[in-house]
Parts: sequence; C-alpha cells; structure tokens
Amino acid sequence: MNPTAHTSLGDLQGTIEAGVPVFRAVPYAAPPIGDLRFAPPRPPAPWSGLRDATAHGPIAPQGPSRLRAAMGDFDRPQSEDCLTLTIWTPAPDAERRPVLVWLHGGAWMSGAGSLDWYSGATLAREGDLVVVGVNYRLGALGYLHHPAISPGNLGTADQAAALAWIEAHIEAFGGDPACVTLAGQSAGGTSIGRLVLDPEARPRFHRMILQSASFGRAPLAAAEAASRAETLMRGLGIDPDAADAAARMRDIPVPTLLAAQGALARSLARFAETTPPFMPILPEPIPGAALIARIAAAATGLETLIGVTREEVHAFFAADPAMASPDPERSAARLGTSLAHYRARRPAGSMMDWLADQASDETFIHPSWRLAAALPSATFAYRFDYAPSGNRFKACHCAELPFTFGTLDAFAGAGMLEGGDRHLEAALSARMRADWIAFIRTGAPGPGWPRYDANRLTMRFNEICEPAAEGPAP
Repeated sequence: MNPTAHTSLGDLQGTIEAGVPVFRAVPYAAPPIGDLRFAPPRPPAPWSGLRDATAHGPIAPQGPSRLRAAMGDFDRPQSEDCLTLTIWTPAPDAERRPVLVWLHGGAWMSGAGSLDWYSGATLAREGDLVVVGVNYRLGALGYLHHPAISPGNLGTADQAAALAWIEAHIEAFGGDPACVTLAGQSAGGTSIGRLVLDPEARPRFHRMILQSASFGRAPLAAAEAASRAETLMRGLGIDPDAADAAARMRDIPVPTLLAAQGALARSLARFAETTPPFMPILPEPIPGAALIARIAAAATGLETLIGVTREEVHAFFAADPAMASPDPERSAARLGTSLAHYRARRPAGSMMDWLADQASDETFIHPSWRLAAALPSATFAYRFDYAPSGNRFKACHCAELPFTFGTLDAFAGAGMLEGGDRHLEAALSARMRADWIAFIRTGAPGPGWPRYDANRLTMRFNEICEPAAEGPAP
C-alpha cells in the first residue's frame, strides 16, 4: 500500500524507494510561469483529493553540466514549473524526527535536488531522518538581476520559501521543524551563507553542513549583475531601456533563453577561472573576507560541519582540452609568485595541476578554513582525500557526494570513480554516512572527530580516516 501524508494544503500519495516512503514533486511554491517568471516565489495553492506524489516532476531549465565528465550525466524533463520538494521519511506519522534539507550544487546553472545522485533513502533509513531535496530556479531564470526585469536572487528566495514550507508542513511527514539541518554542496553550500544572512530564513534551520562552498569567489554586486543582464537582453534582441522589455523577457522561449545565457557564459569566461555568469548578488561590492566575517557573525548558535575535497578544481580543468597544455605565459601570469609554492608542493605535477591547486585553494579550501576559524559555535571540519589510483580527476569537486548519500550505484558512470575499489568505497561511504547522521542528530559527528579550533584539526577521509592539522589559511 502506498504511503500517504496529510498536510494543510491537501493530501499526498507517495511511493516506496529502497524500502523508504518517498513523496515526489511536492509543490512548495506556485509555478513561476507567465507573469510570475522573474518574480519572487508565491505560496502554492491548496488542492482537493489525493495528490499523486509518486513520480518525479520536472527539474529547472538548464544546459548540460560542465562537470558531467567527472560526475556522469542525467536526462530529466525540464520546465519552469519546477519549485518542488522530494521528501524521504521512515514513516509519515506523528513522530518528530530530525530533518535534513539538501541544496544541490551546479554553479547556480545546473542540477536538481530530485536527482538520484541525492537520494535520501539510505540516510533516512539508517538515521531515522526526514530528508528533503529542494529544486530551485537556476541561471537567468533564477539569478538575473535588472531593475526593470527582476530583483535577482530568485533561486535563493526559492530556497528560503522551501524552508518556510518545511517549517509549516514537515510534521505531516514525521519531521521536527525545530531540528532542521540545512546542507549544501558547491553553489548549494554557498547559498547557505546567503540564507544565514536572511533574518527570515535564519531561524528556520538549526545546524548547517557546508560542502565545498565557493566563498572565495568575489560576490557579484548589483551593478555588475545588471550589466550582465543587459548584455543577455541585447543578445536576445531586446532593448533593456524599452518600455516592453519586461514583457518581452517573460515571453522568450526557454530554449532561446538557455542558448543566450550559454553565449553570455562563454563571453565572460576567463583563463583558469570557474566563475559562473549568474549567482547570488549583494547590493554593493564587498571583499570576500568581509563577507565571511558577516556570515560568521550571523551564524551564532549554528553548529557547523564544513569541508572540502583535496583537489576541488581538477574536476573543471581535467575535462577541458584547453587546459591539457595551458599557455605558459598566461599560466605564469595567473600563478604569479605562487608558482614556486605549488611546484614545490606537487613536484611531479603539470602546469595544469599547479593552476588547479591554486584555484582550489583560492576558491574553496582557504576560504572554508577562514570561515571555520571565524564561526563562533561548535564547528567540525573535514577534507575528502579519496580518489581511485591514477584517476585524472583526483579527489575533485563533488567526489564526496556518492559517499555522503550512499549513492555509489547512482554515480556508476562517473569518471571521478573510474578505477575505484568498490569494497573500499562502500566502507568509506558507510563511515561518512554514520558521521553525517550523528551530526544531524546531535550536532557532533562520530567518534574521533576533533573540533576545528586553534589547533586547526580536520578529519581526513581516505583509505585511512584520521584527524590531521591544517595550516592557517593565508
């Protein structure tokens, strides 16, 4: 018999995944279509009868992921009507279980919380948790900012709306709205930094897990975001100053809009950089260090698990033919005086390796350690070091995801796992799941984890899992 849940908006019928009840395509906001394209999320309408929540809904419109060579690929129906949740629960009953809310990565351009990569079935079953995957708007539809078109940050507003829905309705699925851990990877983790600063969203989660957040990317200020929007509009044949600009932008077919944002991304691409064309904006420019300090100050009371992979940017560069033999002059200019440092650290490396190591440190690793050091509440840190022997992607961006979710089978086509020892990987995944579950339930991971304090101790995940000291981030 299929499971049912009873919310104040209406009743839902789910299905069973790996022995766990799951409810799919659960709307947390009104479809952002028609006049609601480029508008903040609106509450969903209630429904009558038993809503079918057995099948996946569409994901946000997007182009191919730039990390598909490392992660593998997916093919799902796409639609602007995508503001939905996937909810795994041991049982939709009166028991109040800890809740894990997942914000996917993808540079605010690709991905979905409903992908099989992020199935919460194993975590829900093993941890007696309710797990929620969030779909939110991406690319120009989620992050275009222009005074005449959109306020920007719509994807982040979608995430905040999902948290509000969860607070109001998760008890119907056996979840405890007073024990919510907000977790995210890459763009999802960076988005949590923005939600910490949101006075309405901040009280709706009580712990956070930041995986490979890109706090080293310079925040995009409103003026630059508006300039990018105008470039996009001109590429679509729309005068940004015309009275009908907003109406015409709402009428642009999705494939045309995706093609234009792809062209914009290519025009903005810079050598040895990974910055996307659309992302959350701030009203005024702010140095990265000041933003980290602001996030840390707003995170008082939030127990935090934060970490990175050892070689984050190898996922981006190793799949790019242009980076196989990067131009020596441009490489030397990009590395600057740090070339000697990275060459000494990886003496058998290539120029691509040294560029990737520098970008990993600047974008992901050092900013994460700075935030960990600044956070005022209990903080635990990790570094994921495992990579199959000889794998060209090394311990890259996204490499920890199959292990934390226990979804190694869903990543069967992932280049980053080629050549791996499946027995070792299964054991490492079990260890990491146990640690993540312990943190979600208690605010501290499993035994042997030191706090990240003045000693700068992190848990290293590899064939051997043990604490190790990180040097202070420069």
